[in-house]
Amino acid sequence: MIDFLSSSAVWGVALTLGTFALGRVVQRAARLPWLNPLIPASAIIIVLLTVLNIPYADYKASSTPLTYLLLPATVALAVPLYEAWGKLQSKLPAIIIGIGAGAISGVAASFLLAKLFAIPKEHAVGFLPKSVTTAIGIDVTAELGGHVSLAIVLIVLTGIAGNVLAVLFCRMFRVTDSVARGAAIGACSHAIGTTKALELGETEGAVSSLAIAVAGVITAVLCPLFASGL
Repeated sequence: MIDFLSSSAVWGVALTLGTFALGRVVQRAARLPWLNPLIPASAIIIVLLTVLNIPYADYKASSTPLTYLLLPATVALAVPLYEAWGKLQSKLPAIIIGIGAGAISGVAASFLLAKLFAIPKEHAVGFLPKSVTTAIGIDVTAELGGHVSLAIVLIVLTGIAGNVLAVLFCRMFRVTDSVARGAAIGACSHAIGTTKALELGETEGAVSSLAIAVAGVITAVLCPLFASGL
């Protein structure tokens, strides 16, 4: 089995896409909005790799083509922003301030937790960019000498948490304005959260898409500053 998989260049791509599709089926069958397809997909892949004794490095190498799509997929999220730009121009200063506050608090919270629990710097660095899209988080973590694999896990978990809990938190804190909801979701849970924002409405999706870019830039600037204090 291992020899067969080693000779197949993109079996990791097929496995990833197949398990994600299966995750979508499970979500719809279970009728549980919080069951993000990434959760069952990740569980299935972990079990398969463990049972078949396939090294993670082999799976990672075979699924690499998917990582090339991260940047264009992120850029494609600008389409809803372009379509709603006319409605958002008058609120742009408030949107930027809100996104900035979210990005700063996200990095600061990660820094404080790392200090509180005395997490080693090489691990703690991976916590700092947890709220930005994977494409940005990987580069930031690598530049700061952190563990990229840990950063990826944290970024994905943060995105899933934002996707699953966004509606609940908006209700808890009575956030009803579509612009505010979009800014909060995008600044806290990047692209995965933005998929939930797009489900909530056109404005939420547009502002969340903007938040990915703005929060990404702010986080990339702040991470080296906070990392120096770890």
